[in-house]
Amino acid sequence: MAGQIMDLNATVRTGTGKGAARQARREGNVPGIVYGDGKEPTPINVNYNYLLKRLRAGRFLQSLINLKVEGQDDVHVICRGVQRDVVKDLPTHVDFMRIHDDSRINLFIHVTFENHDKAPGLKRGGTLTVVRAEVELEVMAGDIPDHITVDLTGKEIGDVIHINDVVLPKGAKPTIERNFVIANIAAPSGLMAAGEEEAEA
Repeated sequence: MAGQIMDLNATVRTGTGKGAARQARREGNVPGIVYGDGKEPTPINVNYNYLLKRLRAGRFLQSLINLKVEGQDDVHVICRGVQRDVVKDLPTHVDFMRIHDDSRINLFIHVTFENHDKAPGLKRGGTLTVVRAEVELEVMAGDIPDHITVDLTGKEIGDVIHINDVVLPKGAKPTIERNFVIANIAAPSGLMAAGEEEAEA
């Protein structure tokens, strides 16, 4: 389930527009904006190296963040977007949305697969084909799951795993109503080729 809420330090950015944003980047910061909760948007600066470290650690857009801005009360936010340099793929701007712990929000949650050694289909040479490495769920902001787990125990070649086959964390539900596919156990390539030859014959 949700881990410890990460702290993110920021300062209020004075001035707006491209000039102020460029100045922030020259000073080693990433310009950003905090919006939502019926309050005025607040332009901020986040330390570039600290933000880059958090982004590279993964799950940044799926994490509840305790934003600490000097001179203001701490506020819980989630990251709603990171703009990146098209050439260097490094962050140039970041958007945060204020939320309450009892808010319901849509987030993409990572899917993990366990008990590979207990799946007869994989033991026979089958391949786990992941259709969705992440699933969009509606979750409570104060209880964001770190991941959802797919149990491969007993799965045979040809088996298909749907979202309804997965036990979701309490309070979480898919944003898509249909019973979509998450993964399947595909036949070994040699077995597939033999089947295709038989079909042609």
